[in-house]
Amino acid sequence: MTSHKSRAGASVRKRIVLLGATGSIGKSCASVILANPGRFQVEAVVGGRDGAALARTARELGAKFAAISEASGYADLKAALAGSGIEAACGKEAMEAAARWPADLVVSAIVGAVGLGPTFAAIECGRTIALANKETLVCAGTPVTKAVQKYGATLLPLDSEHNAIFQALGSRDASEVTVMTITASGGPFREWSAERIAKATRAEALAHPKWSMGPKISIDSASLMNKGLELIEAHHLFAISPSKLAVVVHPQSIVHGLIAFEDGSTIAGLANPDMRTAVAHCLAHPGRVASGVPAPDLIALAKLTFEPVDLDRFPALRIAREALAEGAGAPTALNAANEIAVAAFLDGKIAFGDLPVIVERTLNAMRAAKEIDTPDDVAAALAIHHIARDRATALLA
Repeated sequence: MTSHKSRAGASVRKRIVLLGATGSIGKSCASVILANPGRFQVEAVVGGRDGAALARTARELGAKFAAISEASGYADLKAALAGSGIEAACGKEAMEAAARWPADLVVSAIVGAVGLGPTFAAIECGRTIALANKETLVCAGTPVTKAVQKYGATLLPLDSEHNAIFQALGSRDASEVTVMTITASGGPFREWSAERIAKATRAEALAHPKWSMGPKISIDSASLMNKGLELIEAHHLFAISPSKLAVVVHPQSIVHGLIAFEDGSTIAGLANPDMRTAVAHCLAHPGRVASGVPAPDLIALAKLTFEPVDLDRFPALRIAREALAEGAGAPTALNAANEIAVAAFLDGKIAFGDLPVIVERTLNAMRAAKEIDTPDDVAAALAIHHIARDRATALLA
């Protein structure tokens, strides 16, 4: 990592590449960076399809390179950056070029499996990566963790739950942990009946009570599929057995993760529900910078409550846990089928209750066809990913 002070005492800025610059995590990163002038230098930014928004971010953060994944947004990006001196590019190769840009930290915050390629490119360069793109480890956990070791890269957990566990774990070995618990707010349907959940509208599913997120993550949060994906991610991040991973519902979203040890001790990570806290920790690691978020006022909160997860009402978490226990390519297929199902729900093609049905039927079809082998590399993981997407799409038809 780059030190913030040179031997002569002058300030040295940490160089940042921001993948997913126009999403909710990217905006939190920009907020923390702008609140700490002189601490960071943004080198490159990557966005999805909104070229004008990416250009504004690139200008605001003083980036040198801006890449957009969708060709439809390139004209707007190039036009908005005219005369700025910021280089503009488009497509998969441009995204990976940004990820390989010389930097001290690469923030991986692209939503979905599309973020795997750029993240892997950063790993191959031996970068330190603040990982918010959980699909990287869900889709290709074993190949990615092997590559991290091979190339000397470092993964810093940027999801609020994994970041809390990372901070609580400290220098301790994960083998000393008896139970690692991530919390769930319960989402908008925490107190709803199964029948009502199955008929939930798009607007109801997007109305998360605690977090402001993009549509895909919001739907995953409503179904609790996001907790299943987070368990798979934790398994790879901390090299911990699936049998030691747990989820509890915590409506206040103050405790984000807990680790219990064999001596009966439990250490928890607490923070207000604002991604800037985890962002600031990763951006400054191993130091600290102001995030703009106050510490929780426990007196004002008065009480913190915890509840078990009802897997009958939230079957997506059960399906994800089964895929994690199965291993091999099951998590890859789970993630891909879920991407297709969520997109279909957002487009009004299926009901909310159909989400776990599509995912489970896809997995069962691939099991029957013996299409869930262990992926040896990222290419093999992506092959399973595409098969699952095709099968899920066929089920929709």
